[in-house]
Amino acid sequence: MIAAVQERLIEWYRMEARDLPWRRTRDPYQILLSEVMLQQTQVERVIPYYERFIARFPTVESLARASLAEVISLWGGLGYNRRAVYLWRAAREVMERYGGAIPKDRRELQRLPGIGRYTAGAVVCFAFGEPVAFWDTNIARVLTRIFLGHEARPTSRELDQLAESVLPPDRAYEWNQALMELGARVCLARRPRCGACPVRGLCRSVGTTGEPRRRSERFMGSRRYYRGRIIEALRGRWGGMRLDELGWAVREDYTPAHREWLERLVTDLAREGLVEAAEERGEYVVRLPGGGETADNCGGGKSEKVVGSG
Repeated sequence: MIAAVQERLIEWYRMEARDLPWRRTRDPYQILLSEVMLQQTQVERVIPYYERFIARFPTVESLARASLAEVISLWGGLGYNRRAVYLWRAAREVMERYGGAIPKDRRELQRLPGIGRYTAGAVVCFAFGEPVAFWDTNIARVLTRIFLGHEARPTSRELDQLAESVLPPDRAYEWNQALMELGARVCLARRPRCGACPVRGLCRSVGTTGEPRRRSERFMGSRRYYRGRIIEALRGRWGGMRLDELGWAVREDYTPAHREWLERLVTDLAREGLVEAAEERGEYVVRLPGGGETADNCGGGKSEKVVGSG
């Protein structure tokens, strides 16, 4: 069964694969960038950001030499801005520890900020051609449905073993890409398109209903919403903004009574490296890290004092 699934799925991928910009390259930096951007973000949203990012920072060295403020500004709108901080820090570590060469070893890659087992596996496979297995939510769903059945609830260790056991070592690139493609377009979480699946005659879950819809967290007015609004307000404001000025920019009903709420948000963002907050002439000023000045070395500056930190 495994060999038949491999043949059908890879053949389907060769005919149906989307033409994505990161599939046209084996450059490890560009693939790392794409994988970080694709975390929790749909492909269609990522493409324009990826292309702008590559145009502005075409190499890991150019990214490492940029200020964090530049990186966050360019990332703005994609969401989960913490990824931009991790990517920037990873680029600087690659320059400092590896002479500008993205590590080929999966364990070495996982030592970089924000790089987990899945992302490291994807880079090693797609950039360096290593026959490694890896999985995220989509791949886990595909593998579980095909080989175990829709009612199975494998542990992480069992998923590792399953992914390894069905990996064709000589076609790892196409196999892993095919699993991702199937999960994104056919083997959907809630409404799987079994009629369009190339392995429907072999799948142990064919014809079953999808997973129940999870209740999604309200985004408008949430902490994540206002965190994103803060970053957006600071983009291009290299001199920063006073705390109350920032508050008026992020919510229409802001009053000084909201200051403590805003301080907590800014403190969290500063702790994660997404903003800097310092006391200047008796007032707190919040800005993107680095104040927009390009870094000439790989050392990072720190703000004088974080709002609400004591």
